[in-house]
Amino acid sequence: MDRYKRLLGEEWNIVPAGGLTGEAYVAEKQDKRLFLKRNSSPFLAVLSAEGLVPKLIWTKRMENGDVVTAQEWIEGRALHREEMQDKAVTNLIYKIHHSDELLYMLKRMGQEFVPANVRLHSLKAYARFEQIDDTYHIVQQTLQELTEKLPVLSEETQVVCHGDLNHNNLIKSTHNEIYLIDWDNTRIADPLSDIAVILENYVPMSNWSDWLKQYGYTLNRELFEKIFWYIKADVLYYILWSRNRNRIDYLDKCLKKLVRLNEQSKFY
Repeated sequence: MDRYKRLLGEEWNIVPAGGLTGEAYVAEKQDKRLFLKRNSSPFLAVLSAEGLVPKLIWTKRMENGDVVTAQEWIEGRALHREEMQDKAVTNLIYKIHHSDELLYMLKRMGQEFVPANVRLHSLKAYARFEQIDDTYHIVQQTLQELTEKLPVLSEETQVVCHGDLNHNNLIKSTHNEIYLIDWDNTRIADPLSDIAVILENYVPMSNWSDWLKQYGYTLNRELFEKIFWYIKADVLYYILWSRNRNRIDYLDKCLKKLVRLNEQSKFY
């Protein structure tokens, strides 16, 4: 933390902000507070300009070449699970998906579109690497189903997707402003890959039609199949991920979820 003091001044108190990477800090001086992060993506400036993340105050390069960013500190809290159905969340996601500026910037950074067939190919390769056997028959069965239903995704829209839309990544300020943080999994993909995560984890199926209408979609059989394709692909990934890390508890939870999804997808 000494390097941050050299950057800001000895009068600043700097403490770790937590998180898995250990790259984030909170800097305080009297009534001033900043959120510091080392080697943030250059994408951050565009996100700040779009009002999607707390305001970017400055960017500075340190003597070792690292880049430090300082953002406005937001007093607030993570959203509660039930708040993920709020219109403000839907509007925020819609804004991200329909931002030409974000899409242009990601493409300039070298990001390429990830179509569903590439995602499916990666899942199959992951399953082979994990040597999925008959014990996990449902995994092979679901991979086969995703292969058979791939034509339903022949026309995909290319937008910026956050890639990790969970309620802990949405911050509500004391002024009721909502910001989306943790953009490490950002990708160019079909918007339904983001939407499917929200519907599966936060919206009862009986409310899917209303949520989708609020976003701008009309629920029909084809859209239903597309959503379930992305949901099942997501759950399959976490099954393989948890097996790779020997997370037996989470693996069992995901397998049970896949069984439930296979039952639910039969009814529309």
